[in-house]
Amino acid sequence: MTRVGLLGGSFNPAHGGHRRISLAALEALGLDEVWWLVSPGNPLKARAGMAPLAKRLRSARAQARRAPIRATALECELGTRYTADTLRALARRYPRHRFVWLMGSDNLAQFHRWRDWRTIARTMPIAVIARPGYDARAIASPAMAWLRRFRVPPAGFAQRGAGSAPALTIVRFAPDHRSATAIRRADPEWAARLPDLPLRDPVTRQIVPAGEQAGRR
Repeated sequence: MTRVGLLGGSFNPAHGGHRRISLAALEALGLDEVWWLVSPGNPLKARAGMAPLAKRLRSARAQARRAPIRATALECELGTRYTADTLRALARRYPRHRFVWLMGSDNLAQFHRWRDWRTIARTMPIAVIARPGYDARAIASPAMAWLRRFRVPPAGFAQRGAGSAPALTIVRFAPDHRSATAIRRADPEWAARLPDLPLRDPVTRQIVPAGEQAGRR
């Protein structure tokens, strides 16, 4: 079985912090690779300033270069709107993979707002990447109140295999303060410098059209 971490996000743009937390999760959890699920759209984030999907995917592929990380727009092919549906579809489509859902503690703090969040927790184990400034809110969140009973240390999480859910672990490492928001503020024209061309998805092998943008979750 191939053990794969799934990191979803807008990647608007992707940056070194995404790469760093993915490599930390690979090592801490004994994963074989990480897939970055570049979201067509996220209703919890404003659409203003959101670059086209192909450009965000291109920025993610650049950051993932020479690492066991694959950036994919897989949700477009699956046709799923909500994360819970995406994860169920992935589990069916890749029966020889054992997936772990990766998310930052900022997302855990608002996880209870996601559609069918308990279904997500029952579908695959969750590894939370600690982020400076969010840990207290995450620990006090409604979702954590429910998930706390399933918490295991990273070493135990890795040993028990990636197929057991519900399960929650928290991965900690030296903090990384980089953020896509800060990058956009410093360089609002970042997407304009990327080629406005279609590209092939490394997981689905399908072409992602230039300029494509859609809704999700």
